[in-house]
Amino acid sequence: MRCPFCSTLQDRVVDSRESKTGDMVRRRRECTKCGRRFTTYERLDEIPHMIVKKDGRREKFDRQKILAGLLKACEKRPVAMNQLEEIVNQAETYVAESPDRELSSSAVGELVMNRLKALDKVAYVRFASVYLDFKDVREFMDELKDLLKSKGKV
Repeated sequence: MRCPFCSTLQDRVVDSRESKTGDMVRRRRECTKCGRRFTTYERLDEIPHMIVKKDGRREKFDRQKILAGLLKACEKRPVAMNQLEEIVNQAETYVAESPDRELSSSAVGELVMNRLKALDKVAYVRFASVYLDFKDVREFMDELKDLLKSKGKV
């Protein structure tokens, strides 16, 4: 840190305290040249993970949005809330561990759909019908046929 009084880069930390909210650290410093004290505040500079939508828009990753979609797809289905939260946690981990700050919505959607497919087939079809944005009944039927074929393999 540069001393605000004499501009020397040499100082020592005298006291360090975390803020009440835990998102900032307050440090009392003492300049080794002029002996004067000053305070600095340190905060983590978070760069949000962005999701690139099909139409090119960019949105901040929102776990609540994924959970809302899963809740709608699993309405009146025998799927426990903790199972849905686990899917959302996996999606959030995938996004957080990605080296890229921008991910396509299709990559995150595929992950969610694959987890949901293993959990409940009806909920998967509901989620896929919205997510894949079927243009007509034929596309929907093709997806159902693929689902029935995969059920025979399992």
